[in-house]
Amino acid sequence: MESLKDKACIVGVGESAFTRGSGKTELQLMLEASANALNDAGLRPHDIDGIVGPPLGASAEHFAANLGIENLRYSAYVQMGGASPVVALQSAAMAVALGVAKHVLVPCGWNGYSVMRVSSGGGGGRDSAPPGPLGGTIGDYYMPYGAIAPVQWYAWIATRHMKLYGTRFETMGAIAVNSRTNAQLNPHALMRGRPLTIDDYFKARWISYPFRLYDCCLETDAAGAVIVTSSERARDLKRTPVYISGVAEGHPYPADDIPARPDPFVIGLTFAAPKAFQMAGITHGDIDFAEIYDCFTYVVMLQIEALGFCKRGEVTDFVTPERIALGGELPLNTHGGLHSEAHVWGINHIVEAVRQLRRECGERQVKDAEVGLVTGWGDFGDGGLAILRR
Repeated sequence: MESLKDKACIVGVGESAFTRGSGKTELQLMLEASANALNDAGLRPHDIDGIVGPPLGASAEHFAANLGIENLRYSAYVQMGGASPVVALQSAAMAVALGVAKHVLVPCGWNGYSVMRVSSGGGGGRDSAPPGPLGGTIGDYYMPYGAIAPVQWYAWIATRHMKLYGTRFETMGAIAVNSRTNAQLNPHALMRGRPLTIDDYFKARWISYPFRLYDCCLETDAAGAVIVTSSERARDLKRTPVYISGVAEGHPYPADDIPARPDPFVIGLTFAAPKAFQMAGITHGDIDFAEIYDCFTYVVMLQIEALGFCKRGEVTDFVTPERIALGGELPLNTHGGLHSEAHVWGINHIVEAVRQLRRECGERQVKDAEVGLVTGWGDFGDGGLAILRR
């Protein structure tokens, strides 16, 4: 198949407010974010003829009805957990590059605090396995032994990495503190005004070893939306187009069970990264910043190794406060990420990358940003990667 390199662009991004208690349905949140993305792109609802999103809150048909789209030419769902928004870019790019649709909306949102909060049982509790392709494994094999939440499942991989390679808590803490520091420069971040030090990190309570409180992402009610069109049409719209230069997805094997894997560190990005970098025609040194899915601090570290920024077992030396800070060699999660901005299934990582490449981020702007990287992590390690350029 011919490469998708630079054949599709992101031309509009939008978000709802980031809250803990929205008082709105998921559909309402996503429609709000979609309206903001349309306004950002200078498009009308009727201009949208494609919708790709994770199956959250509403179907494509519901979106079409609410937006007044009489001729929906393309719809698809991506069922990859937190990797869904990034992988949805691949589907959207294919649709516009092949002429199946002109303008594709990628919405994502949820009431992750008021409805799906783990502590309330909404995110999967002791009495029921969560819906989706992993429900059977979790319900039949994990929950009977008390493993009921992602913080426990990913802790297995993190603990093994620490035992084999001497991974340090200081590295995990550096990621948490970096995200919180960046959030202080983001007026929309939920944790703005609440700084975090490395001492605060170490004093926090344990959640599930080796994860402390600040190793874990936020739970928020929020939505985001992205609009994708062809590179030709993008030139006629009001915003600086952001090109999708490389995009790929990957899945670990077996995808539905962590303990059964021959190698727990072979994840979706292990397969997706070489494809995306090859498509974009760049090297790691060309990346100006990285927005890496950060449900837990160690998951960021695992992805950094899988992406090829360092070899396996070297991430604890690669990730230093200086390297990942704004102004460093690889600025990381410049908006605060899922840890300190909001948990919106990672679509906020895409929004941030677009704004960085459009040079709209004010105090947290990465100087002369030309190329950015966005990852998604879902379920037990499904991965998506998008390399975006100005």
